[in-house]
Amino acid sequence: MSRVGKKIIELPKGVSVKCEGRRVSVTGPKGELSYDLLPGLSISTEESTVRVIQSDEGKNASAFHGLTRTLVFNMVSGVVQGFSKTLEIHGTGYRAQMDGKKLVLQIGFSHPVVFDPPEGIEISLDSPTRIVVKGIDKALVGEVAAEIRAVRKPEPYRGKGIRYVGEYVRKKPVKGAAGTGAKA
Repeated sequence: MSRVGKKIIELPKGVSVKCEGRRVSVTGPKGELSYDLLPGLSISTEESTVRVIQSDEGKNASAFHGLTRTLVFNMVSGVVQGFSKTLEIHGTGYRAQMDGKKLVLQIGFSHPVVFDPPEGIEISLDSPTRIVVKGIDKALVGEVAAEIRAVRKPEPYRGKGIRYVGEYVRKKPVKGAAGTGAKA
């Protein structure tokens, strides 16, 4: 049995968990999230706690026990606090701006790149070079941040591009005549 899957999830005030068949719904102050349980797993709710129970002794049930508990915990955290990822833009003349809800990136291409966020995601700018992606679904926030980063990944020679805050980009030495063996 999974050590992570055995942990009890404490429900904060204002959060409710409903299980109808295989569908688990978590409702809180910031919104509602739902997830379909895999076969062999079930949820038991008591007063202010939730527990993921492995009902079958199958290989898939034990493999996904801890994952399911973590997904339900992330849903509870998301409807209470929400999640966010911050991206930085590095490069001369590279910047971002908002056009309504759309993000417009000017990052060295001949045209601006327009990114329209999906439902449930809010994009804001701390500065023209700092993008904040917010939402209640942790997986969706990470996916949108990865899509924005993929528009212009940091390149290894000068480090220009879009990266996560705190991400380390290992720089390669610039190629030149010194290491090629050319005679002067």
